[in-house]
Amino acid sequence: MNILDKIIATKRIEVAAQKKVVDILQLEKYPHFNRKCNSLKSNLLKENSSGIIAEFKQKSPSKGDINLNVKIEEVTKNYVDAGVSGLSVLTDSEYFGGSLSNLTKARETNPNIPILRKDFMIDEYQIVEAKAFGADLILLIAACLEKEQAKVLARKAKQLGMDVLMEIHNKKELEIVNNFVDIIGVNNRNLKTFEVDIETSINLSELISNQFIKISESGLSDAETIRYLRKNGFKGFLIGETFMKTDNPGEACKQLILKL
Repeated sequence: MNILDKIIATKRIEVAAQKKVVDILQLEKYPHFNRKCNSLKSNLLKENSSGIIAEFKQKSPSKGDINLNVKIEEVTKNYVDAGVSGLSVLTDSEYFGGSLSNLTKARETNPNIPILRKDFMIDEYQIVEAKAFGADLILLIAACLEKEQAKVLARKAKQLGMDVLMEIHNKKELEIVNNFVDIIGVNNRNLKTFEVDIETSINLSELISNQFIKISESGLSDAETIRYLRKNGFKGFLIGETFMKTDNPGEACKQLILKL
């Protein structure tokens, strides 16, 4: 069993347990559920957009602890002040040290920026949950979804007014993409081996229909790489560890954006 399979097995158990604690009808009464979502797609299409989607991630299966000494309110505010186009907040606890409470803290600190719930989405319940805790868009990972399952989840997100980011890593996974998807993210990190290669984005770029916004994820650390990706059609750049491994993630983000 590879790490992705292990994460999904854990996630199934977590979701089943959470449904018994808080049902969908309760989630729909949460204050953030009825707010209008901010669109990452719209932000990425703005002429002066930095394209940077800055992530709050404190640990990962491949890196272990990354930065446990920072507060999400401070980091995300500094990201927004630096000029990011969106935020990404990890909500998986077991493997990434995230939480739904972090998502809400980021939302309440930054009401006008698009926020991605970064997690392993396998059930419509999680999408309702994402909206209730303050997310604007959800991540669907093609590597862990069947085609019809991905369509059901993406449709649910659109019904709730959320953007949909579909993550792929190879040509085969493009078959999972559907017309409810707004943004396609190419993950340069293979989730089964955790190896990183920027050329993964370049090789898949021309295979992705222009109806989708393209973003590159993982392994991005310098302005030169981002300019290279922009020339190949990418509008967004999801960056986490590069910022989070520093003492001041917001300042690291600011310095990168100033070089773009």
